[in-house]
Amino acid sequence: MSGAGLTIDLEALTSNWRALDAASGPATRTGAVVKADAYGLGVAKVGRALLQAGVDTFFVALAEEGAQLRSALGPGPEIFVFAGHMDGDADILAGSQLTPLLNSAAQLARHLGVLSGHRFGVQLDTGMNRLGMEPDEWQSVRARALEHGPALLMSHLACADEPDHPMNRQQLARFHEMTSGLDVPRSLAATGGILLGADYHLDLTRPGIGLYGGAPFHDARPVVHLSVPVIQTRRLTPGETVGYANSWTAPGQARIATVAAGYADGLPRALSNRATLFADGTPCPLVGRVSMDLITVDISGLGNDPEQLDLICPQQGIDALAAAADTIGYEILTGLGTRYARHYKGAQ
Repeated sequence: MSGAGLTIDLEALTSNWRALDAASGPATRTGAVVKADAYGLGVAKVGRALLQAGVDTFFVALAEEGAQLRSALGPGPEIFVFAGHMDGDADILAGSQLTPLLNSAAQLARHLGVLSGHRFGVQLDTGMNRLGMEPDEWQSVRARALEHGPALLMSHLACADEPDHPMNRQQLARFHEMTSGLDVPRSLAATGGILLGADYHLDLTRPGIGLYGGAPFHDARPVVHLSVPVIQTRRLTPGETVGYANSWTAPGQARIATVAAGYADGLPRALSNRATLFADGTPCPLVGRVSMDLITVDISGLGNDPEQLDLICPQQGIDALAAAADTIGYEILTGLGTRYARHYKGAQ
């Protein structure tokens, strides 16, 4: 994959955080979600850039991710773990000073049993039915949890990217019911929740995808640029086919570039015959199937044979590329393969 370049603009990323911080309002702290290796962009460099920008509260999915982030950031910032306190996590949580978000009565009992006195938060289920304590379970352990002073009470919105969806108001009301009158910081809003307005901001927001240039934060600066090298070009006569299963047939004279990227590099197979690449802004359609290491691109409209083509660029952001594959920008970002040479711009 020599020459394939994934450029990550850390200045744009921190600018996106500042914009979402401002949107959260002066009375609300703003954290950052850096799970899944900072959405595939490198948690150490992304985490340090956000720390320099003023972030003091981070969220990861698993304790192991938290330990990696702590190694990069050093002591000080709070690192919450969405998965809570899993069996066998005690040494990692204690050694890396991570704050688990406890999701069940069983996790609360485990945490207080083996790490009594260690900080924790509580995740509440307000209707998403994914993680967190449901109202009855929370009611049964609430007094015990509050006795030990949770650092945060949080829940997660299921439909925040649809501002008019009634589920948003339903979850907000349920969260208030479950936390009303408690002197504990509360968090409900990720990127979409921030954009829903001040009612959802509470004490702490935790933007994720918006930091990395994704919807629903449509004012985000693009963070990622992906260029892939051309290995070979060839000329086709009318009727010749390209790739596995002959899935594209040349309608006339055509010039085809074979490009060093495929589904092993995070390009969904669903992009076959649907994606577009760009040569200095000129669109070039992907033709034929996406294979493990290669794609083929129709460059008939170009006056020269390019050395590389752009897949994520100003002409096509992560959400536009995702739409071509009938998926979402999250999957495009987190699926980017390890064979790209990563280049970072801006503060590190």
